[in-house]
Amino acid sequence: MASFSERLSELIAARGVQKKELAKYLGISYRNLRHYETGERKPDFDGLLKLAEFFDVSLDYLVGLSDNPERK
Repeated sequence: MASFSERLSELIAARGVQKKELAKYLGISYRNLRHYETGERKPDFDGLLKLAEFFDVSLDYLVGLSDNPERK
């Protein structure tokens, strides 16, 4: 299964998301978002919830515990 950083990068690429806009939505800097993608840092719980909501995927999928993106 994919790691959080891999899954985040895949979602950003697949959805054609502008990283600066995503960072603004999350209330973080572009640099912090890049750290999430490289695995240098991980978001806090609220950040994970915002990401799951933004991409409309489950938390399990986002963090790599499942390959099923559907939210229940």
